[in-house]
Amino acid sequence: MSDLDEARLGEWLAANVAGFAAPFGVEKFAGGQSNPTYRIDAASGSYVLRRKPFGPILPSAHAVEREHRLIAALHPTGFPVARPYGLCEDDGVIGSAFYIMEMVEGRTLWDGSLPGMTPAERTAHYNAITDTLAALHAVDYEAVGLGDYGKPGNYFERQVGRWSKQYRASQTEDMPEMERLIEWLPLTVPEQTRTSIVHGDFRIDNMIFANSGPKVLAVLDWELSTLGDPLADFSYYLMSWVTQPEGRSGVKGLTGDSGIPPLEAVVERYCAATRRDGVPDLDWYFAYNLFRLAGIVQGIKKRIIDGNASSTQAAATAERMPGLVAAAWEFAERAGA
Repeated sequence: MSDLDEARLGEWLAANVAGFAAPFGVEKFAGGQSNPTYRIDAASGSYVLRRKPFGPILPSAHAVEREHRLIAALHPTGFPVARPYGLCEDDGVIGSAFYIMEMVEGRTLWDGSLPGMTPAERTAHYNAITDTLAALHAVDYEAVGLGDYGKPGNYFERQVGRWSKQYRASQTEDMPEMERLIEWLPLTVPEQTRTSIVHGDFRIDNMIFANSGPKVLAVLDWELSTLGDPLADFSYYLMSWVTQPEGRSGVKGLTGDSGIPPLEAVVERYCAATRRDGVPDLDWYFAYNLFRLAGIVQGIKKRIIDGNASSTQAAATAERMPGLVAAAWEFAERAGA
């Protein structure tokens, strides 16, 4: 049994999802997605439902309507996203807005070191990820109807301001290096030369691969997507190469014989695909990405202190705060701070 009104949901699905046929069952996916996600298995096939969280939320947060709009715009271009089947903005059906998309069956790769693969397979998988990101950044967002999906310019400037505010709102102690970053980052923002759709959380475990071979079937979790500087996504993806292997995306020190391409090769491949003659000094971008992560982790830490975060994982995440801030400042110093 799920925590949704299945009778009302069934009526909506029958009326709004082409080809839907009952009977059906609903099961909630485990895991910490901020937008609760469910699998629906029906006589007509399998679907995924994403809804807003239960309880009061910030007006702009958890905007499943935006996610649906984005995948509905991208799907016809052939970019790998799940097929969208419908958006419901009537809170009366299950208590909040939600959308339905296809259930993409395949593999999720949680560990960036890709254990159990041959070196050639690892190279092919990483090339596929890099090419997928380049393809996203090549989408003509105006042509697919997303010209007003975000503000086109000053992306990093706005993000630095946003995450500084978020940090201040949830600050629990004084961290001198965080103060220095809040001061230094806005004064040194690199010039934005391109605007594209930005995923906002582009990493290996946010995509589904075919059951065999290095093909990306779907990129998931678009809740942070907007229009912005494509180097935001690309530098965030490259963070894996400067992050110690931790069983997640980190591959620092694992490139070479393993088949995982070195950072320089990834940059070269992405630049060739996006017709860039190189990327600027990445140290500023790495400092910014770690600063942003620190802002997110500070929010989790505050929720623990306020008694609103229950998981043991939240506590482990909060303990990363000093390391994130120190690493961010180290990159800032390399970038000339």
